Amino acid sequence: MKKFALIGAAGYIAPRHLKAIKDVGGELVAAYDPSDSVGHLDAYFPRAAFFTEFERFDRHLNKLNEQGKGVDYISICSPNYLHDSHIRYALRSGAHCICEKPLTLRPWNIDGLSKTSEITGNNVFTILQLRLHDQVIAMKERVVKKLAQEPDYQFDVDLTYITSRGNWYYASWKGDEEKSGGIATNIGVHFFDMLQWIFGDVVDQKVYVRTHDRASGVLQFNNATIKWFLSINEDTLPELTKNQGKRTHRSLQFDRWSFDFTEGFNELHTISYDHILNGGGFNEKEAQNAISMVHDMRETLLSPLDSQAHPFAHYPLSDHPFNVVK
Repeated sequence: MKKFALIGAAGYIAPRHLKAIKDVGGELVAAYDPSDSVGHLDAYFPRAAFFTEFERFDRHLNKLNEQGKGVDYISICSPNYLHDSHIRYALRSGAHCICEKPLTLRPWNIDGLSKTSEITGNNVFTILQLRLHDQVIAMKERVVKKLAQEPDYQFDVDLTYITSRGNWYYASWKGDEEKSGGIATNIGVHFFDMLQWIFGDVVDQKVYVRTHDRASGVLQFNNATIKWFLSINEDTLPELTKNQGKRTHRSLQFDRWSFDFTEGFNELHTISYDHILNGGGFNEKEAQNAISMVHDMRETLLSPLDSQAHPFAHYPLSDHPFNVVK
């Protein structure tokens, strides 16, 4: 039985990690969050020690190490801008770490994590769950087969991801670009990781829209052009999705191939943990390309809308006071 600690126990994503730890037969011995809204611990690990002060959490883990009962893994579910620091802490505490996306907000920080991993002898793992999604794996196999037959073939791809969020989003750290990385990073980095996993390195990209509630652009790979649109505004949902009473829409269209992968996400964290514990997992270097992509999306100058833009990019922008193009 592997022993775990968890940083960020009150966060939105924490229950998925708690379930994954339980599903793989692990034991959560300690958890930390400055918020004490962690009642969901009762459904998984009611006996876990819980701390709202990092110093006490750190002292508890030190005592466990001194007693020869140290944890094997520290799972990190804290806000994006804290991931880098918490990963370094986990490694220096003598544990491997499993961190939610994105590992860092800036690609060059990955090198520092690699150096710390090498010095400590402990590993960094990240959750790149779409690489383990059955339909995504099948799609990659079809792409590889197609390019083996026609090396110069060009795929036209549309990625649409809309996940509705309320006004609370803008008051939280997620609404602060310096802390979350903005829309493309916060809700899109695992999709962009999926695309580079399938198609390889990005050749060029343009960004057309970058606001408080949506982002859109085009990615150019050697064998693919990807039009993408991400949004947290429910007004941008397709009418069919609205009529079905749903608040999330995920779709991916490859030329004549298409699928809606709105479903099939519930068990991917468990699959990710099982993958890690069985000698697999994705390390920090494997996450670096996607982090570079979303960092560039945040920093690049906006391009005027053209024929390459995703159709949803033409939707009128709301009059929300946070609607500032940077």
